[in-house]
Amino acid sequence: MSALQPTSSALFDCRDAFAATLDRVAERDDRVVIVVNDSIGSSKLGAFRKRWPERTVNVGIAEQNMVGVGSGLANGGKIPFVSAASCFLTARALEQIKADVAYTNANVKLVGQSPGVGYGELGPTHHSIEDYAWLRLLPNLAIVVPSDPWETAEAVEAAAAHEGPVFLRITRFGVPKLPRREDARFAIGKAETLREGTDVAVVACGVMVTRALEAADRLAAGGVSARVVNMASIAPLDEAAIQAAADLGAIVTVEEHSVRGGLGGAVAEIVAGYRPCPIRILGFPGFMPTGSPKFLFERFGLTAEGIETAARQAIAMRAA
Repeated sequence: MSALQPTSSALFDCRDAFAATLDRVAERDDRVVIVVNDSIGSSKLGAFRKRWPERTVNVGIAEQNMVGVGSGLANGGKIPFVSAASCFLTARALEQIKADVAYTNANVKLVGQSPGVGYGELGPTHHSIEDYAWLRLLPNLAIVVPSDPWETAEAVEAAAAHEGPVFLRITRFGVPKLPRREDARFAIGKAETLREGTDVAVVACGVMVTRALEAADRLAAGGVSARVVNMASIAPLDEAAIQAAADLGAIVTVEEHSVRGGLGGAVAEIVAGYRPCPIRILGFPGFMPTGSPKFLFERFGLTAEGIETAARQAIAMRAA
């Protein structure tokens, strides 16, 4: 196996990786089109529109129509990437996602931009901490939450190649590149073990993965061996990876999402039917105050320190 690549200290906007990769995909495949709701700028799709205006559909602030148009384009043989703020795309157009996309298994790629608390200062109306809780109830719909620019690019490529609907959750604030082996590969439905461990498993997704790795370093300094699993694919889930985590006897899940119905709930569903063990689910408890992402992460324990504490609690629960 090749050595792990070093972690970068620089921060990257995953929307840049999304837009650049989509351009490359569109160069190869003229079926690729974009559908937006006046979200060209926030989706960083200005270069796409300039290069391919005839492949750009802007419906205005009409998210339900936007998803319906995407479904129609898919039925006509196109590969539409339907891009909008996740809070509006998944909440306002949920019926259309259910009936026009998931139910019909339409080849639509939904792109939830600036999810979680990316719009932190705009408050709960713009927070999107419920999106994959309700989306993962829908059959046929793959849900992918990339952790860094590399995984974002890989996920866009995989979504374009996947026959059927996909939801991509693309963060807006800066994240570092994660340490990975040079031969790393991304696949929808497969987890990625970034660090081996024997005492506790930390299962994370999206922007929380880097914090999980930092927590593992803190735990190691105290003699605790933590496995870090990047569960970018929320649906379908890598059940084997979750079962392997349960075999350790203690699990922490961490996500930029509600503690109800998201990654933590999905992991708990698998563990309950396989080998019950203590699970600490970290996320947001419900509506949050207005504030920056940093403030909200710190207030609700979505930090390396918070994950470390939860891991020690899960281990103590196992021993009790």
